[in-house]
Amino acid sequence: MNRRDFMIGTVAALAGGCASSGRRQEVAMLRTESASVQDAKRAALAKLKELGPTINDFEIRRKKNIPGKRAAFYIDDVIWVFRDLAKSRPKSCWDHRFLGHLKEAHERYGLKVQLNVFYADDFYYGARASEFSLKDMPDIWRNEFQAAKDWLRFGFHSLREFPDYPWINASYDDVKYTWDMTIREVERFAGPDMFALAVTPHWGPMSKEGCVALKDCGAKVVWVSRGKRWEYNGNRSLLPYGHAMRIENFRKPETAIYWRGGGGDDISVSACGYNHLFAKEVEKTRGTYNWVHDRDTGVNFKAFSMGGTCLNLLSLKNVEAAMARNGEPEFYIHATHEEYFYRHYFGYQPDYCEKTLVAVKWMYDHGYKYAFIEDSVD
Repeated sequence: MNRRDFMIGTVAALAGGCASSGRRQEVAMLRTESASVQDAKRAALAKLKELGPTINDFEIRRKKNIPGKRAAFYIDDVIWVFRDLAKSRPKSCWDHRFLGHLKEAHERYGLKVQLNVFYADDFYYGARASEFSLKDMPDIWRNEFQAAKDWLRFGFHSLREFPDYPWINASYDDVKYTWDMTIREVERFAGPDMFALAVTPHWGPMSKEGCVALKDCGAKVVWVSRGKRWEYNGNRSLLPYGHAMRIENFRKPETAIYWRGGGGDDISVSACGYNHLFAKEVEKTRGTYNWVHDRDTGVNFKAFSMGGTCLNLLSLKNVEAAMARNGEPEFYIHATHEEYFYRHYFGYQPDYCEKTLVAVKWMYDHGYKYAFIEDSVD
């Protein structure tokens, strides 16, 4: 998932049912792309060559003997909290409101959370900002992090925020090199047994070589996208933010494009890599203890979202309705992004912490106990 997943503008209503009341509700998503633009993109896709699946030899597996309902929560794009801590060096890491509100949610509602980290900050935010990396994170809160290891983990995401789609055409070495650097620094400042084994690659798509590298590094399960695939024919107008140039650079045979848009989605056509399945396979894993095991690579894949529950895409008043519209599945995953916590970010949301607490309380009130995503896979 990505930082620029939030564009203030026209909202699109997604109809959903509230499981507790049986009523239909509209949940406004903070996205913007006009219907006419989406129609034009659909028409352009229809003219492209449709491709078959990247993963052909697989089986659906299921973890057994998990009593009751479980929930998982993760936050992508995490780096600025480390920069803040390194600069201000508070007595306790929990004095930083970003970490403090997560601890509060854990103490009140049993939250467990995975923070998916960048190894370094980016030049996009200034030349000096780009100098900061996890190497600069002090280890003075190591004991506090170790005391939180039952509910807090740090996960692999990307070397840094840019370029977009960093792993779409990645080599095996690209991924292993970044994993090794990241886990080395996390274990230095936070101690052992705090690195998550469920992976959401930054922006999602991962090359086949990259998926194998993740497995070899110890990842238990990898995020997967869904839907039909089309051959990218060089029409850059289908893709936003200059993404096409990234797709074209060192292009892998499995690299393609797919329709990911929903009502009003601002990125309706996106790139996909090897970690992509047709919808019917992905749906078998969404909200369940199921996953897809790829016999070719040995990699496990799973849907990491429920649809419409990424908190930075929701206004505070709609969080509960968005959570409820998915019913009450056996394994409920929801997410957000770090950057919306920060005032200097263009999509700053002053009610960031409150939205987290409302969502986690909804889980608690509906009988969920938190787990890590990797706990749903053997």
